[in-house]
Amino acid sequence: MQYPEPLQYGDTVMIIAPAGPPSIEHILQAKQKFEEMGLFVIIGRSVQEKRGYLAGDDTVRLHDLHEAFTNPYVKGIFCARGGYGTGRLLPSINYELIRDNPKIFWGYSDITALHIAFGQFARLVTFHGPMMEEVGKGLDTLSFSSFKQLFHPYSIILKAAAFFHSVNCCITAPLVGGNLAVITSTLGTPYEIDTKDKLLLLEEIGEEPYRVDRMLNQLRLGKKFEQCAGVIFTSCHNCTSSKSSLSISEILYDYIVSYNIPLLYDLPIGHIQPNIGFPLGVPATINGRQKTLSIYSGIH
Repeated sequence: MQYPEPLQYGDTVMIIAPAGPPSIEHILQAKQKFEEMGLFVIIGRSVQEKRGYLAGDDTVRLHDLHEAFTNPYVKGIFCARGGYGTGRLLPSINYELIRDNPKIFWGYSDITALHIAFGQFARLVTFHGPMMEEVGKGLDTLSFSSFKQLFHPYSIILKAAAFFHSVNCCITAPLVGGNLAVITSTLGTPYEIDTKDKLLLLEEIGEEPYRVDRMLNQLRLGKKFEQCAGVIFTSCHNCTSSKSSLSISEILYDYIVSYNIPLLYDLPIGHIQPNIGFPLGVPATINGRQKTLSIYSGIH
């Protein structure tokens, strides 16, 4: 895997919108906050366009993505928001171009499709973390502080609410994953997530438990759990039902525990606050006794 170079004060970064259209007001506020960090910020054309639920045509969003990686002055690429749209770009992306120009790439939610593709086709370490629209709205201090890892090495230790497996379990493996619905949508395509000998991280928002059950079942049928080293289900914000229902933890237990792999549940990652940023594609460690996920963001 290729690590991007760290940011230096005075570097240029670019905000792009490969998925849904963001609030321009919030993006300008995020721009100001990044400038206060000592960075120079370029805003892509896609951020300012709208086509229904997309941030402009596919060609506009694809051009911004390629421009961000080819522009020699741009050292970091930050996604404006999620929503939907990144999966539409996958067949048209020049992965060789990205592999030859490794840069910081940051986002989450629908951006999961790009995290998977960049990791598997460009061998690029990417970063799962808060969107620029969220930065503009106002992040909690802990979430915002996770941007520090882009400037210097940074150790991240996250505590889970629950752990299922032997309490003495301690496993280190590359970390992959992101949004559950987006990951499920890759199955049966050339961009299907590879979980073999990996720690699989999952997060979701606004899905009723039976829908989470359906997606986990699809991952099971796709043999994604029997191949992986462990599962981290970080959060499922607003994933409740007014009807009689299994809980998310009960569903996870049904699908994961039989594989005799560690399962961490409920960490400050995803569509919640705090939402801690961290790298994907790097080794991470699950510690059963401490119920922690540890990641060293050794950007260099």
